[in-house]
Formats: sequence, structure tokens, C-alpha cells
Amino acid sequence: MNHAIVSTISDRCKRCYSCIRECPAIAIRVIDAQAKVIEERCIACGHCVKVCSQDAKQIFSEIDTVNELIQTGKAIAIIAPSFAASFPNDYHKIPAALRKLGFTQAIETAFGADLIANDYMDVIKAENGKTIISSACPAVVSFIQKYYTELVPNLAQVVSPMIALGRYLRENIGEDVKIVFIGPCVAKKHEAQDNEVSGVIDAVLTFTELKKMFDEKLIEFDKINNSDFDPPHAFMGKAYPLAGGLIKTIDVSGDILEKDIIVVEGKKKVIEIIEEIANNNINAKFTDILFCEGCISGPAIDSNLNYYSRREKVINYISEKISQTDKQVWKSNLYNARKLNLLRNFTIDNQRRPYPTEEKIKEILAQTKKLSLKDELNCGACGYPTCREYAVAIAKDLAEKEMCLPYLLDELKIAYDNLSDTEEQLKVAEKLASIGQLAAGVAHEINNPLGTILLYASMLKKDLEKIYNDDQRTEDLELIVEEANRCKNIVANLLNFARQGKLNLKEFDLTETIREVLKPFTVNPVYRQIDFKFEIVEDNYDMVGDEDQLKQVFINIIKNACDAINESSKKELNVYLSINHNNVKVEIADTGNGIVKENQGKVFTPFFTTKSMGKGTGLGLAISYGIIKMHKGNITFVSEIGKGTTFKVVLPKYQAHQTNDAIEGTKAL
Repeated sequence: MNHAIVSTISDRCKRCYSCIRECPAIAIRVIDAQAKVIEERCIACGHCVKVCSQDAKQIFSEIDTVNELIQTGKAIAIIAPSFAASFPNDYHKIPAALRKLGFTQAIETAFGADLIANDYMDVIKAENGKTIISSACPAVVSFIQKYYTELVPNLAQVVSPMIALGRYLRENIGEDVKIVFIGPCVAKKHEAQDNEVSGVIDAVLTFTELKKMFDEKLIEFDKINNSDFDPPHAFMGKAYPLAGGLIKTIDVSGDILEKDIIVVEGKKKVIEIIEEIANNNINAKFTDILFCEGCISGPAIDSNLNYYSRREKVINYISEKISQTDKQVWKSNLYNARKLNLLRNFTIDNQRRPYPTEEKIKEILAQTKKLSLKDELNCGACGYPTCREYAVAIAKDLAEKEMCLPYLLDELKIAYDNLSDTEEQLKVAEKLASIGQLAAGVAHEINNPLGTILLYASMLKKDLEKIYNDDQRTEDLELIVEEANRCKNIVANLLNFARQGKLNLKEFDLTETIREVLKPFTVNPVYRQIDFKFEIVEDNYDMVGDEDQLKQVFINIIKNACDAINESSKKELNVYLSINHNNVKVEIADTGNGIVKENQGKVFTPFFTTKSMGKGTGLGLAISYGIIKMHKGNITFVSEIGKGTTFKVVLPKYQAHQTNDAIEGTKAL
């Protein structure tokens, strides 16, 4: 059963995108805020494991499987020649330590490299007219199978050293032997599952897993003696983990090396050379390619040494052991294995996704607010080198918009601004609600005695007019009645103010409504010097709302504007009506003296007024604000001292969540 070789530990992933930035196969996508490996696209190179600072990428562990194999008493460990870099101080004791774990034998995989040397020599010498790519690195093989399928025929049809030694051991020891490969490579786990070579290797351990097993079994290296590996012993195959090690093993002549062979290591260079071969820009006969900078830099090398120290350890080990190798026995082992099948085929596993059209790329860039080349920051925060490559990944369903940091910051700013606005509106709404409750109670308590005052003042006035002809007393009573009526109006406003959330919705023509509101002002002698102008842009101002309450809003604003204009030398009032998408906008501009800056924050506050005593209650704009907010609209103003004030009312043409009971006389929308 195949397993996902590399996966994400969800609770550790911090969405830093380092793994996306490093993945050569674009096999990682952020899903539910987690950078998850797309199993079918993964080439198991292990680069994401190396760069993850949070240890959020895990490699499929085969420790339990290996322990079961050891229990059979037939388990053989074959270890990659880079072990000297992973165990720099104890590499002489590794064979004995492996036997102490329970392996019956410990053999160097390097002999498998010696086995395939002649097959590679045949490949290099063959005149087939194409550049052959080495097949020893399983990550390179998988990368080509998935993303450069046209180069699958270019892969050298030779097994890797691991498979070569596995076949050798099964041929010479028996098919029932249990073979465990140990090395620094994550992709070897994937190779062992490959249908073309499956069944040769029973399990794959990384050096990290091996060290964990040593710890679990309490194996102490200071109590273990130095030991040599079991035969067959390797020769130059020990150089395989170094860049160009395969060429050294084959012992190719200098002329061929200079003209026809290219050695490449490291992710960036590997991708470049594969692209060059795909584009027919390379004339070399053979390329030796390793995805890592040599196997000594494998993702599971598990060593604190730097590259050069690791390289030195492996070279020292090679120099030490080469001189001790019995070349006659080594040659005899190779000769006896001359009929062993060390060839294989490679299948295509195409994971390429169609490249998006230019229109689609531009559309995605626009969605992340990149409307021109100037907007493409290419900051790399998303894990992709350019904004364009990021857009392509989104089009291929390999990325998502929220990975773009500048876009996300812009969205967060908008959300924060909206939240601040909502918070401010909530504060105002709470204030208005509490004042509304107070207003309703006060209005109720005042109405009864106020009615009594009006009744008896009127009766007294009539009686006095019959008995006396005293103008002064009559005027005094008229003043009482007038003031009582003013109080009545204040109470009425208080009750209107308390009507929060109650709208009698119907469809009406806003143009006609404003004309009706303006008419009394234009004929009022008090305002005869004011030049009223009503400008309409476009047609069709049908909308749904509470017409009566909206009339009250416009009356309040226009009344305030007219009062302000009366104190100004220039007397002009403009009403401007326009449509913006699904909203209507009403602008009422006056040429009054304007609102002083210190009062602008109090304009919508209940009972605030700058008018003289008896001229205003300070509730008009507060009520207007509440009515507009109930309509899910917005009311703002701009004012300049000496030039005037403009109020802007924006209303949705149609109210959301309307019910049949709330709408009277409206037609279906």
C-alpha cells in the first residue's frame, strides 16, 4: 500500500510559505490556512522539510515496519555511502550498531553503484542522438515523469544503486530476504514503491529514523567497537554521494568528460538544465543530475556539519577504505553478477495543468488589485517569485488570493475601517436607543399636563375676551398657548425619535417626493430671497422606503439650510439628485456661513442646536440620522466657514430582507 511520503502537521503550520517558495514541483497549496502537500504532485525531494522552521512537514515513518522485518531474523541493512557525513564521529561503529539493532548483515549500498557502472558506460557510449539523463536520483526521475514528460525517454534505463544491490542480494541470498535501505534521501521511499521496481526493497529508513531507533534501543556508541561492513565490499561506488560521483564510479575518460558530460547539482541548477534539455539547447551526451547538492546534502542527512565538513568526512572515509578493498574479490563479485538484470523502464505520470490564457491571468491579477505592471510588487511573500507566477498558480488551482500579503493587508485595512465605522454606528445607535427610551417616557409623562395647560389657557382666554377688553392679558394668554404648542411639537419630535426600527415601506418616486418637500419653502415669504435650484441626473428614481419619514429628513435638512442662508449675503440652495449603482444620492448644498469645526462632531447629537432660544429643539438632525440608518443608508456633510454646508444622503434603492407585511403598495422587485 502506497503512502504519502511528505505531509503537513496542521497545528504546527504557521502559513509562512517557506515550503511553497522552496517546492520545485509547486506541490503545496494553502488549504484552510494550512500549507498542505498535494500528494500526486509531490516528487518527495524533501526541500519543504528542510526549510520548515516549525517542523510542520513530516516524512512517512517506516520504523514500525522495520522493527517487524527485524523480528523475522532475515533483515539486511543496506546503507548509503553518505552515512559518514551523518555519523561523523561514529561511522566506524555503524556496522556493529546496525547488527545490534537486529539486522543480520550490514552492507554498503555503494556496491550497487559499482554494479551499474558498466551499464552507464554503455549508455554514454551509445549514439542515440539525445541527451541522456542519469536515473540514480529518484527526485529527478519523478520530476521528469510528472512535469517534463517529453524527457522520459531521455532517462537512462538503469536502476539506482539501491535497486541494483537489492536485486543482487535477492539473487545471491534468496528471495525471502528482507532488505532495508538507509540513507539521507526522502525520495527513496517513493522509489521503493515504484511499480517498475517494487518488491526489491522492503522498507526505507532515513538517517533521522535510524538515529531514533538507536535511541529507542538504548544503543550507546561509546560501548561499541569499530567494525567493517559485510561483503560484498564496494570500491569507487563510495563516491556516489558527492557531485560527479557517478562519473567517478564509471571512470569515464577525460576527453568524454570535457565534451559530452555535464554534472549538475542543486534544485535551481537542476531545473535550469532540465529546461535547457527540453528546449534542445544542450548537445551533451550525458547529464549526471542530483536534486540536492550531492547526497551529502540530502533532507534527512541529520548532521550539524556544513557542506564542506560533510564532504570532507565522506572523502576521508573513501580514502581510508579504498586502500583496504581487495580489488580481485571486488572484480570477482562484479563478474559473477554480469548477468543480473540492472535495467528498468520509466512511465509517464503527467501532473502538468493547462497554462491559463492571458485574459485569465490579468483577471486574477486585477482581483488582487494589480491593475498594471507598477502594482506587481513581486515581493515573494506568497511563496512565488513573481505576481504573474502567483496568478498562474491560482488559475491552475494551486494557490489562493489570500496568500498575497499586500492584498491581504489592504483587505484587513478595509475590514478594520468597516469595523471602526460599525463600532461608531453601534455607539451612536446605543446612544440613540437609550435616548429614545427616555424620550418615549418623558413624552408620555409631559403630554397629559401639557394638554391640560392648553385646554385651560384657551378657555381662560375666551372668558377674558368676553368680560374684559384687555389686550395685555390676552397677549399673555396667547404667549402661554404658543409656548405650550411649542412644547407639544417638542413632545411630538421626541415620540418620532423613539420610533427606532419601524419603517412603513412602499415604492415611491423620490423626485416627486423632493419636489413636494421643496414647494412649501419656495412659496414661504420668509424664504422668498433664496434662489432654490433642483437638479436631476438621469431618470427613474423609483425606490422603496418610508416616504413620510424620508420627507421629514429632507424637511429638517432644508429647513436648517434655509435658516443658515438667511444670515448670509449669498442666498442659494441647490438640491442635486443622482444614481450610483444601486444607490440614490441626494445632495443639499447651501451658501450659509458654515458650521464651525468644534461643532461639527455634535451635529447629529440629540438636543444640540446653535439656534436661539425658541427657534429649534436640536432633535431634527438626530432624528434624520436615525431614519437614514434604519434605511441602511448614510448621511454625511462637509462644511466650510463663509462658504456653506453640503449634506449628502445616500440611500439604497431597495431595502434588503423586505417582508410583505412591511411593504405597503409595492410591486414585485
